[in-house]
Amino acid sequence: MLLLGCVKEVSDYELAVSLPNGLSGFVSVTQISDAYSKLLTKQVAQGEPLEELNSLPDMFSPGTLVRCIVTSIEKRDDGSRSVKLSIDPKQVNKGLHSTALAAGMLLSGSVLSVEDHGYLIDIGVTGSHAFLPHQKAKNYIKTVKKGPDLKIGQNLNCLIVEVKNEGRVVCLSIDRSEVAAAIATEKQNWALSNLLPGLVVKARVQKLAPLGMKVTFLSYFTGIVDFMHMDPEKSMSYSPDQVVKACVLSVHPASRAVRLSLRPPFLHPGGAPRALPSQRMGAVLEEATVKAFYKQFGAVFELDDGSLAFARLKHLSKTRKSFKPGAFKEGSKHKCRIIDYSMMDEMCIVSLKHQIIEAQFLQYQDIHTGDVVQGKVLSLKPIGMQVKVANGIRGLVPSLHLSDVILKQPEKKYNIGDEVKCRVLECNPGGKKLILTLKKSLIQSKLPVLSNYEDAKPGLITHGFVVCARDFGCIVKFYNDVKGLVPKNELGTEPISCPEKVFYEGQVLKVMVLKCEPQQERLLLSFRLSSKPGPEDKWKCTPKEKQEVKYQIGEIVDVKILKKKDNGLEVSILEDEDNVVAWIPMLHLSDFVATSKLLWHCLREGDVLPRVMYLSDKGEHIILSKKSAVISAIQEEQVVRSFSEIQPGMLLTGYVRNVMPFGVFVEFPFGVTGLAPKMSMSDKFVTDTKDHFVVGQTVIAKVMSIDEEKQRVLLNLKVSECSSGDSAADSFALLNQYFKELKENRDLLRRGVPSIYELVPGKRVHLVVQDVREDGSALFSGSSVTGLTVTATRYHLGDKKIAPGDKRKAFVLHVDALKSEVYVSLREELLKQRPKRVSMRS
Repeated sequence: MLLLGCVKEVSDYELAVSLPNGLSGFVSVTQISDAYSKLLTKQVAQGEPLEELNSLPDMFSPGTLVRCIVTSIEKRDDGSRSVKLSIDPKQVNKGLHSTALAAGMLLSGSVLSVEDHGYLIDIGVTGSHAFLPHQKAKNYIKTVKKGPDLKIGQNLNCLIVEVKNEGRVVCLSIDRSEVAAAIATEKQNWALSNLLPGLVVKARVQKLAPLGMKVTFLSYFTGIVDFMHMDPEKSMSYSPDQVVKACVLSVHPASRAVRLSLRPPFLHPGGAPRALPSQRMGAVLEEATVKAFYKQFGAVFELDDGSLAFARLKHLSKTRKSFKPGAFKEGSKHKCRIIDYSMMDEMCIVSLKHQIIEAQFLQYQDIHTGDVVQGKVLSLKPIGMQVKVANGIRGLVPSLHLSDVILKQPEKKYNIGDEVKCRVLECNPGGKKLILTLKKSLIQSKLPVLSNYEDAKPGLITHGFVVCARDFGCIVKFYNDVKGLVPKNELGTEPISCPEKVFYEGQVLKVMVLKCEPQQERLLLSFRLSSKPGPEDKWKCTPKEKQEVKYQIGEIVDVKILKKKDNGLEVSILEDEDNVVAWIPMLHLSDFVATSKLLWHCLREGDVLPRVMYLSDKGEHIILSKKSAVISAIQEEQVVRSFSEIQPGMLLTGYVRNVMPFGVFVEFPFGVTGLAPKMSMSDKFVTDTKDHFVVGQTVIAKVMSIDEEKQRVLLNLKVSECSSGDSAADSFALLNQYFKELKENRDLLRRGVPSIYELVPGKRVHLVVQDVREDGSALFSGSSVTGLTVTATRYHLGDKKIAPGDKRKAFVLHVDALKSEVYVSLREELLKQRPKRVSMRS
C-alpha cells in the first residue's frame, strides 16, 4: 500500500512519519535508498565515519511530505501494531516503467551522486537514468537550509521536465514553484498500478455521504474523500458534479481503493501541513464541544480555539462496556486531553479517558532531568533494564545504575512487571532517549540536581557517582552527562595512595564544586566537603608560650577538671608543681561513644579523674585520653611507634578520626593513621558509612597493606577479620568494661538526679497516669521518678485501658540518663516475671 506521509520526528536511526487518519509509521535508516544503504554498509565495514555519509537529521526535517510504501505491520509486546515503511524510490516507484515516463509527472527520487553540473537521481525505474541540473536545484537548496549541496540519500519530490530515448534519460527539476504548479493529467497515462500518492488532480464529486464523498478523477479513476479530509471551510457546500482540486493520499492496488484529500495544504505539491504549537500538546481542556459522532470511528470535537479534534472510539470511555453513544450528541461538552497531533489530518487527537487526563507524563517533553518517576520493568538485558514510564515512553536503566552496588545477577532482584521508582539522569525528547537510575542514594537525595555546567557554582554540594578511579583521582558524573574531576589531593582529609582500591565504579558520593569553566566544560571537584576544624582544634590552651613537655605517651596521670566545654574538658595535671593544663576531648572519656557523653554530662568542675593517659602533644596543648582499650594496648606494647614498625596482618587498637562516604580514617597512638575503605568496613553490606561508625569510636583494625613510599596504610575493620584467638574472652572483657564504666557513671548521677540512680531495667515501680497521647502512648509520674519523663508505648500498655489519675505498677525497660527519660511497660507477662537483681559490678 502506498501512502503520503509527513515527517513527524527525525532521529539518527529512523523517521517517525504521520499518516492519514491519525496513524503513524516508521522508516528505518536502511529504508531510505540503495545509495544510502551502501554508504552505511561501507562505514560499518571500515569502522570509521565516512565524510559523504550524512545523518538523517542532516537530510530530513519535521513537516516534510514523503511518499511511503508499507513494508510490514508488526505486533508489539503490548498488543499495539507498528507500521514499518520505506521511502526507497525502488520500492515506491516499482509500478512505473521507463516507457510510461512523461513530462509533467511528479515522482519520488533520491540523490545517487553529486556531479560537476548537477546530481544523478535514483527514481527507482529500471533502465532510466535521471539527472538534476544545479540550476533546477539551487532554489530548493536555499529554501530547505540543509547545506550548500544536496546529500547522497536525500529524498526529493521530482518533476519530470524532459524525457529522452523512450525514458532511458530523464531530466528533472525540484524547483519549488514548478513542483507546486504540477497537476496530474490524462495525458501522463497514469494507471492504477503506478498511481502515486502526492499527485494533485482535478476531481468531480460523484456522491455525498455522512462520512465523506465519492469522486472521479483522471477520467476513469474513482476515490473516496473521508470526513477528516474535506476542506473545513467548505464542508457544507459541496454538491454532486462539482469539480474540486484534490490530492491523492493513499493507493491500494489490490483492493483498487484510492483515498484523497481536499485540505488546502496538500493541494500544492511540496507544501507542508500546519503544525501544532508545542504548548498545546498535553493540554487538558475542560469543555470540548461535540461536532459530530460516528459510531464506527469516534467523535469530532471543536476545541476552545475553534480548531477541530478527533477521538477514536477506544478513547471515548474507559472500556467498551462503559461506552454510552448517547453521551456524544452534537453540542454536548466533555473534558479531554490533547494526546497527539495528526499532521496529515491537521487535527488534534484527544482522549476522554480519566487515567490519560490525569497522567503525569504524556510525552518525552513532559519529563525533566532529576524527576522521580514510577515505571514498570519490561525487560532485563546485559546493558541494563528497560522500563515503561507511560504509554509510548520507555527508558533505560544502565546496568551500572540498577542498584547502589553493581548487581551480578539483577534477575534475582527484579522481575518483569515489577513496579520500580527511578530518577531521570538524562532526557532527550528529540531522540526519545531516557536514561534512568535506580540508585536509592540518588533517588532520595535532597541536594541540588547538577544538570549543566552553568549551575556548577563554587561551593555547591551535591551527589554524583564515580565512573572512573585512577592514580590521578576520580571522574564523577552527574545529570545530563555533566562530569568533573576530583584530583588525588581532594579525595579526602587523609592522603589516599590507591584511589582504585578505595572507590568503585557507580559509587554515589557527596562532592563539592571547587571550580568550573562552563565553555570548556571543565569541572574541578572535591570530596572534602568542609575544612571545619575538628573538636580538638577548637580548644586553645590559655598559656601563650608552649608548655615544656614532661610526659611520655602512655604515661598515666590524675587530673582535676578546671572547665567543662561543649566538646571536652580543660584539666590540670595533679602532683605537677607547674600546674600543667591539658585537654580531654569528650570522645576520649570512654571507649564507648554513648558512655563518653554520659560521663561528660555527670562530671562537674572540680571533680578529679584518676588514671588518665598522656596521648599526644599537639604543639599548643596536651591531649589526654581515658579510653581503657587504648591505654591497655600501650601498656601491653601492642602498638606501633612509627610507620616503619607496621606490618601487614597486625591487629592494632585505635579510634575513628573521620567518617567519609568512601571509608573510615582510624588514628592510632603515636600519630599513625590508616584508611578502612567502605568494602572493608563491615561483614554486613554498607550503604551509608555513618550507619556503622562514628567519630571517636574505639576500634580494632587489621593492617591489610602498606605503601612505604607514600606512607599509606589500608585497614580492615570487619569483625571476622579483626578477632584475636579467643574472641569470646575479648567480647566478655569489652562487656565487663562497659558495665564497669556504666556503674561509675551511675554513682556520679546520684549527685544530680538521685531518682535515676535507683532505676535499673527490670525494676518494678508504682506510677500514676498523667496523660494518654493520640498515638496511644502514655506519660506517668510518681515519687520514684521525680524530675524524669516516664513513657510507655501503646504496645507496652498491653490490653489495659487507662485514664489520667489511674495508679499502675510498671516494669522498667530502659533508662536514658542523658535525656532523663525512662521507658516502662505495663504488660502482665513482664510484671509476672520473678524479679532479678541486676548487678553492674565487675
